[in-house]
Amino acid sequence: MVATRALRTLLIALCCLSTPLSAEVRVSAVALFKGKAMLNIDGHQHMLKVGETSSEGVTLIAADPTRVRISIAGSIRDLKLDTRIGGALGKVPENTIVRLVPGRHGHYFSDGQINGNPIRFLVDTGATSVAINKNMARQIGLQYQVDGQRGLVDTANGTVAAYRVIFDEVKIQALTLKRVPGVVLDGDSPSEALLGQSFLNRLDIHRQGAVLELRAR
Repeated sequence: MVATRALRTLLIALCCLSTPLSAEVRVSAVALFKGKAMLNIDGHQHMLKVGETSSEGVTLIAADPTRVRISIAGSIRDLKLDTRIGGALGKVPENTIVRLVPGRHGHYFSDGQINGNPIRFLVDTGATSVAINKNMARQIGLQYQVDGQRGLVDTANGTVAAYRVIFDEVKIQALTLKRVPGVVLDGDSPSEALLGQSFLNRLDIHRQGAVLELRAR
């Protein structure tokens, strides 16, 4: 936690210097347990724990032996054993809503993409920018040392180079934004890709209980 707070401060100082989904996703409940469920999603079985999201964009919000609650296509739906629902996840409608439930340690995570490459995000409202480390940048083929603007920052692992960049596209589930400012730290931090304010401040954000809603403007 100390390292995370320090990294947020460093990102603020430095910045001061989704492949389309299919048209219809079908979901049925195969087996129900306390805190997890086996779901059949478009013919593929997924064992999800509460807070996890499948590759098809289905998030398990709550589960017990009688029913589950999921988020699909921007809406929250309840399922009983062997019942089936569908959700249109292809075209992104106006005012799309993505709903996230807290994962480990109360943090919000979401599968997403940077420049069309899959990546796992930690939603961090305290980070100024979308931020990734050098290994993530290399995995997605980002030439940050060539295209980025270099600076130096101090981290828990010492002083490292950091590069301000522009991501062509950042996506979480059905929400896609173009030309998103970001930062690449030329080290191993942050350990999770941070979904910071350069993405979040272009959305409307609301909290309903434990559920975090991200709404397209």
